[in-house]
This record gives sequence, C-alpha cells and structure tokens, in this order.
Amino acid sequence: MRPWPWIRYNPCWKVNRPGKSSSYRTGSSMWSRRNILAGIAGALATGGLGGCGFRPLYGRSGAGADLSDTLSQVEIRPVQSSNTSNEYSLARVGQQLHNALLDGLSPRGPRGEQIYRLDVTLSESISSLAVQKSADATRADLSLISSFTLQDQRTGRHLYSGNSRAISSFNILNSEFATLMAEKGARDRAVRQLGDDIRLKIAIFLKTNPDKP
Repeated sequence: MRPWPWIRYNPCWKVNRPGKSSSYRTGSSMWSRRNILAGIAGALATGGLGGCGFRPLYGRSGAGADLSDTLSQVEIRPVQSSNTSNEYSLARVGQQLHNALLDGLSPRGPRGEQIYRLDVTLSESISSLAVQKSADATRADLSLISSFTLQDQRTGRHLYSGNSRAISSFNILNSEFATLMAEKGARDRAVRQLGDDIRLKIAIFLKTNPDKP
C-alpha cells in the first residue's frame, strides 16, 4: 500500500474557517456552500487573506495609486486588421473591439494625461466543426486573434506586448439569414471575450509594474 503524501500545513487555511452547522454532512469533509462563501466573505472583510498573498486587482497600491486611474491613461489606437480577405467586415469588428476596450479601460474617460499607448492588430478565422453525411457543415468555430503592444507615449519606449484569442461557436442553419445572425452573435461574444482578456493582461502588468514609465 502506497503511503499518503505529506501536505505542508499552511496557516492561511485557518483564516475565518466557518463553524460546523446543521448542513454539514456527517462523516465527510464537505462544507455547505453557504458556510464556504461566508468564510471567504469574512476573510475578505477582516483582511485575513492579506497575509496569504491575496491582493485586490482594482485598488490602491502601497504608493496610493489607483489602478482605475492608471488604466484610464491608456490611449487606445484604432484597431488594425492583419488579414485582407474581408477588410470591410473586419474593420467593423475592429471598431467593436476598440469600443469594448474603451469601456473596459476608461469607462468614465481619461483621468489626466494619457501617458500610455495601446496598439492592437486583429485577425479572424472561421472553421467548420460538425459535418453531416451529406458533407454539409452544421456547426462552426469563429476565432478572433489579436496581438497588442503597450508603450510610453512620452519616450516611445516599449513596455509590454501580448497575444489574446477568443473562440465562439455558432450553428450553420438551413436559413442563410439565420446562419448570418448566429455568426454575428458568435462574433459579438468573441469581441467581448477578447476585450476582457486584453484589459485583464494590461491591468495585471500595470499593477505589478507601477513605476515602468
């Protein structure tokens, strides 16, 4: 019989652990969902998780800088297309992504000088998934792929670059109009996912590198 592996004890596990209640299952280690959520909420309220390395992303750092103010100082340049097969359609998608980034980074507009510049390049592809015996596709994946760079506008210095990808599926129906609407819905979802991912990556970078410029 193989011995059980040893697990190093972490004192953070004891933070605001909820007490046993009537919903606790006898003879098992399963806590009720209510107790777990209550314990987490209590730990966050009392700052008990601070010593375990947990920090809120959107908040003030030790120097007192508010991340939301910093994000609002990012100027978002018009999104560029990296494939030319359907430039008109992709230009519209690029505008959607630009608006999504504006809503995510500076929903109330810039606060102070825009010292950062964000450049984004976008491409799209559609691939068939399910295929019937008649060789007709019944479902497809729509992929949006972007690369982005962040730089200091005052010096032109490159600060950060990354890539993001969002995939959304849609059904290929007998009605061409219904298929186009399903494709549009998938594209809208992918744009939101892509915007959220880019915003999160930039926020993490600026949070962990507050003195980069």
